[in-house]
Amino acid sequence: MQRVMARLGCIGGWGLGLALLVLVLLWALGAGQFPLTPAQVWQSLYAKIGGSASPLPGNAETVLWNIRMPRIAAGVAVGAVLAAAGAAYQGMFRNPLVSPDILGVSAGAGLGAVVGIFWGFSMAVVQLLAFAGGLAAVAVVVLISTSVRRHDPVLVLVLAGIALGALLGAGIALIKTLADPNTQLPSITFWLMGGLSAVTLQDVGATVPVMLLALVPMALLRWRINLLGLPDEEALSLGVSVRTLRLLLVASATLGTAAAVSLAGIIGWVGLVVPHVARLLVGPNFVRLLPASVLLGAGFVVAADTLARSVARIELPLGILTSLVGAPFFLYLLARTGRQGGGQ
Repeated sequence: MQRVMARLGCIGGWGLGLALLVLVLLWALGAGQFPLTPAQVWQSLYAKIGGSASPLPGNAETVLWNIRMPRIAAGVAVGAVLAAAGAAYQGMFRNPLVSPDILGVSAGAGLGAVVGIFWGFSMAVVQLLAFAGGLAAVAVVVLISTSVRRHDPVLVLVLAGIALGALLGAGIALIKTLADPNTQLPSITFWLMGGLSAVTLQDVGATVPVMLLALVPMALLRWRINLLGLPDEEALSLGVSVRTLRLLLVASATLGTAAAVSLAGIIGWVGLVVPHVARLLVGPNFVRLLPASVLLGAGFVVAADTLARSVARIELPLGILTSLVGAPFFLYLLARTGRQGGGQ
């Protein structure tokens, strides 16, 4: 009976996440400085699918398909992969306070992008440098952790990530100090605050497949990730190669996070808060937690981006909105968990 109730609760959690995502997508397609009704959005979608002429004016058609659609697609992919990476890291490190940037991927991607902006490269090259910087940072962290054998490998991995992240952050601060305050510094600052305003269809086509590719190992290995919560000896006795599994998770989560940061800049709190919400809905089992985190993360980022472009006359940085929502909500979850633990 308990298993049936748990399965029903899981289906209900997934259904809630999917329903919220659909509602957020409908809202995002119509909201903004150029509002569109749900009927107009449906007419345009129906005409596009059927290959007929759209009944919407030309400017409305341009806003919907050339501006909002790429942003929404990017928001869905970024939110999904950051939330999935956060859930994977929290399970792998057995720590609910872990986020996707714990190993320095965000700092490495940020430094790569800042260097590209400082040298005056095009946005495509800046995104490529950000992607390469994120992967290189985590590669250095993994190399350090594998060379230190006298301590717990998980602890060494986390400490090396924190230290390297601080070093890369110092490099970002140095370049910001040297940057031209009238041209380069504003571009660097806005990129670091995150946003989807400059996303194009070409950007989506180049980075979203990489994020989807990063989700594949997490989806295929989702039942094995539960075993990482056990001591390494017990996991090994069950036939799981803990070291190989950790490396696969680090590689896939890093690949997805680096692609997300290269596309949208540094967007905090998604990978930290969303898995907590998903865990409240479907429980800690990663088999159920991963799909719930993907749905909720996609909806959260799209909703935040829609607010960023519609709540004021000027567009707000996406990273600021996710922090304004994520930090208080995380404090609420922390207080709620503390009260429940005290009652027990």
